[in-house]
Amino acid sequence: MIIGALPATIELTIAAMFLSIVIAIPVGIISAIRPRSYYDRLGMTFALLGQSIPVYWAGLMLILLFAVTLGWLPSTGRGGIEHLILPAVTLGMFSMAAIARFTRSSMLDVLDTDYIRTARIKGLSEYIVVLKHAFKNASIPVLTMTSLQFGRMLSGAVITETIFSWPGVGRMAVQAIYNRDFPVVQTAVLVTSVIFVGINLMVDIIYTYLDPRIKYK
Repeated sequence: MIIGALPATIELTIAAMFLSIVIAIPVGIISAIRPRSYYDRLGMTFALLGQSIPVYWAGLMLILLFAVTLGWLPSTGRGGIEHLILPAVTLGMFSMAAIARFTRSSMLDVLDTDYIRTARIKGLSEYIVVLKHAFKNASIPVLTMTSLQFGRMLSGAVITETIFSWPGVGRMAVQAIYNRDFPVVQTAVLVTSVIFVGINLMVDIIYTYLDPRIKYK
């Protein structure tokens, strides 16, 4: 039963994480490059709202707007990409905001270092300074935050899957709780825990590529 429902949860989590990374990291970088500007205020307002709005309320409002009022997207079930948009946005909203704020904070710390000033004095383009030098060094804490958010999505997809009737492990666990089917609940917790630990192990290994100073013996 868990193996049958796991692909749906992984599909939803990967889609939500993809949206989070694609939107949050550029927002965080732009906010760090232009602190206290219009873009910074807009980006941080977006991040504040993303971390403040409850997931269940956001999901219901998205259904009301895009499914009921506008009729653009389906509100429940798993099918094509149109079925994936609303639950992925709902699940990724909190992580999107958290990664954006963390990216901004890490970039601000790195942009204030001596080697960044030296790179600019040498005449390197701002594109190379920001992406090749600054972001690569700021990406280690961002990568840690992203991996933790991915694990949080796996365990936190219960509400999203229930709202959108997404046939994943979270919705199955809720139904198993109602039916007092404890072996299913225990297996769902075990599987998501193993995946979470595995993701963190992969991130620790990737650290050695991002920072050559880190070595494992």
